[in-house]
Amino acid sequence: MASVSTQPQFRYTQTPSKVLHLRNLPWECTEEELIELGKPFGKVVNTKCNVGANRNQAFIEFQDLNQAIAMISYYASSSDPAQVRGKTVYLQYSNRQEIVNNKTAADVAGNVLLVTIEGEDARLVSIDVLHLVFSAFGFVHKITTFEKTAGFQALVQFSDAETATSAKDALDGRSIPRYLLPEHLGPCTLKITYSGHSDLSVKFQSHRSRDYTNPYLPVAQSAMEGSGQYMVGLDGKRLEAESNVLLASIENMQYAVTLDVLHMVFSSFGPIQKIAMFDKNGGLQALIQFPDVQTAVTAKDALEGHCIYDGGFCKLHISYSRHTDLSIKVNNDRSRDYTIPLTPVVNVQPSILGQQPVHNPMMGPPAQQQYNPYPPISEQGLMPQSQPGWGAAPSGPPQSMPMQMHNNVYMPPGTMAPGMPFPSHAAQQPASAMSPYGPGRNQ
Repeated sequence: MASVSTQPQFRYTQTPSKVLHLRNLPWECTEEELIELGKPFGKVVNTKCNVGANRNQAFIEFQDLNQAIAMISYYASSSDPAQVRGKTVYLQYSNRQEIVNNKTAADVAGNVLLVTIEGEDARLVSIDVLHLVFSAFGFVHKITTFEKTAGFQALVQFSDAETATSAKDALDGRSIPRYLLPEHLGPCTLKITYSGHSDLSVKFQSHRSRDYTNPYLPVAQSAMEGSGQYMVGLDGKRLEAESNVLLASIENMQYAVTLDVLHMVFSSFGPIQKIAMFDKNGGLQALIQFPDVQTAVTAKDALEGHCIYDGGFCKLHISYSRHTDLSIKVNNDRSRDYTIPLTPVVNVQPSILGQQPVHNPMMGPPAQQQYNPYPPISEQGLMPQSQPGWGAAPSGPPQSMPMQMHNNVYMPPGTMAPGMPFPSHAAQQPASAMSPYGPGRNQ
């Protein structure tokens, strides 16, 4: 019994220190709770929470040694023990004379907050909703959003650290108000720390970034849609800002895909203004510009995931581009502006596939090539009628499609597979009856 009774007394007879060691704290004890516990005895100037293997220990540092002695003396003689959330807390002097925090950037108060939005559909939270939430605490200078392994995140810049701290203290761990979110979204919780940044770099206004201090900053097309950072379709899952320019990536490219092939495929849904092809990440990509967003949306919905050639060859993956008007300086085999029919054609750029032989349908596909410029004869005329969903394309050339002016000038020999039909015409006319320029182009 003696050992039990003398053990508490030993704690109080240690060498006094401004720093007190607290044990048996409740789980996730906060700095505010520790300050509240020590406030009756003096000013707490520093704390260190959630120490130890069980994260149930902490240190508090008083401004003056006598304040720490007063707290220890009070609870040594009181019948009521120190408590936090109704749980008894054990106190003793610490061996250290001050608390040294190895603070990271997330612990140092700054004017920029790093906000992690947690929730099943967190990335559907628009930048305008974030601005509305944080501007309740002061003027928001800039916001940028991005996706990391930690989830959907945002950087929110205030004018000073005090304003940022007030927003952090009020919003950290809270959910975005239900009335600010679309009906189909679940709860979205904010986890907030300080960022190491002090001034964010925003080059243009968009659905991903905003600078509220510079009204003359260029505006991206995606920002012109208002708060439609993620336009919600009938399925409630559209995640891209729509654009009149499509970015097409081609997978499993066993046959050559030329500019004219792309024009033939995409022009089934409306007039094409410009096309630019380029190589990226070892594959072929292209930007296709339509006159309006709705035409591009129709083309994307109809063509996404389909193959240009039967057999799963040259599969299209399509997304919206942030571009709105392509800059075509010269017409050649990699870029073309169909809005200026008299622009000279320059065929000086070598094809990525090398010299393309003129294909003779009677000889079959060229042999021993990495990419065959034309599909096998047995497959010609089959693209893409066997693929589901192509029937959604118009049954004939759209009424709004203008005549393709001087298309025959742009067609280099051997670049178009003989008899290749439009996607929407594959099942209507035999391949041998099709002109490479589409029905009625050479009449």
